[in-house]
Amino acid sequence: MDGKLNLFSVIAKRMDWLGQRQNVLADNIANSDTPGFVPQDLDEGQFLNILRRRLTPVDPWLTHGSHLSGTALRDGPARATDQKQPYETSPSGNAVVIEEQLMKVAKTQGDHQTMTNLYRKHMDMFRMALRGGG
Repeated sequence: MDGKLNLFSVIAKRMDWLGQRQNVLADNIANSDTPGFVPQDLDEGQFLNILRRRLTPVDPWLTHGSHLSGTALRDGPARATDQKQPYETSPSGNAVVIEEQLMKVAKTQGDHQTMTNLYRKHMDMFRMALRGGG
């Protein structure tokens, strides 16, 4: 890719990761009654680190005197600290909490829909450019 970010490959990789995560979460839900089962999840950090290495920060330009300058932090947005696990393991040793897994499934579905919409919008831009605008 010669150092340039290929948006379609990033979307494809993200959708692949989201599909894998959905499989892991479905496995967690399927094993919610299995004694001793510990739920799994995929680490999103690796994907985000790849993006951070490939993307360079963009500084906003003031194009008009009345525009406000940005206040974004260079290190990225402020993040809340990780919340401690509020749930307990069941007496059988199973640590799957259905509500928690369903929230993760819903977030993953929303992220997948976002990637689908992003792909669709970029394809629409290509079609518009090929048709000559209007």
